[in-house]
Amino acid sequence: MTTITAKNQAHDASGGHPPMNWARMFTVARTDLKQLAQSRDFWLPMSILGGFFFVIVPAILLLTITKIGDVEVVSRMSQTLEVLPQSAQEQLRGNSPEGQTGYALAVFLFAPMAVVVPLTISTAVGAATIVGEREKGTGEFLAHSPAGTREIYLGKLIASLIPGYLTTIVGFGAYSVIVNLTVGPEVGGWFFPTAQWWIMILWVLPPFLAICLSLVLRLSAKVRSTAAAQQASGLVSLPLIMIAYSQSTGVLFGAGKMGIYVGAIAWVVALVSLHRGVRSVTRSRLLGVAAGI
Repeated sequence: MTTITAKNQAHDASGGHPPMNWARMFTVARTDLKQLAQSRDFWLPMSILGGFFFVIVPAILLLTITKIGDVEVVSRMSQTLEVLPQSAQEQLRGNSPEGQTGYALAVFLFAPMAVVVPLTISTAVGAATIVGEREKGTGEFLAHSPAGTREIYLGKLIASLIPGYLTTIVGFGAYSVIVNLTVGPEVGGWFFPTAQWWIMILWVLPPFLAICLSLVLRLSAKVRSTAAAQQASGLVSLPLIMIAYSQSTGVLFGAGKMGIYVGAIAWVVALVSLHRGVRSVTRSRLLGVAAGI
């Protein structure tokens, strides 16, 4: 181990990287994920947040509109659908005001939850992932491990991305069932997820998560405390959440290949940002050496 570590440190000092060892990278990620799974303070709030946005709020609103809503209120909400873009209006299904309103709410209104939830959760994890190693005293062990800085960085990235994205996948499945049970009968049967939603969840959301985490991990490597990392990451992630939300809404409102183009651009930006972000993780920062911070 000493020989391997010395080689890795020599590569770090010269600005290069040893050959990528995927096993070490997944070991770093698996260790962090195991710690998160054992932390009730993490997964309990995460479950509550996901349940609130993906289950409770949609169920209440959609049931109110389609089952027990006031006829006059539903009619007025249906009239407001005229302000939607023409491409969105062409996608509306249902012959009744309840059906069209429920469809619009299910497909268009709840776009932010698929963006806000994973970005919020992953940002919270990523903000503490590197500076937390120093505060717990495990940074020294990680700095002297055989894993290279690139493997550490990518392992931390994966461990931060999975909780947020997993919550979205599980929550999205529950949300889909709720939508189809409440709105489906009003529009002729099960219809959700739509093609635009599949593109957003599988193609557009992941690169935005990667972009956000690449910035958050840089902050986590440079600041001196978890509290400072969380505050700084909030300032960084909020504008990105707004950008991601606007792009996701555009994907849902749009038609054709718009979502594919947005996702492709986001992936390019994510790869560039991740490449630059690798440099933020150094052994001196893991050790908490003043010069490295």
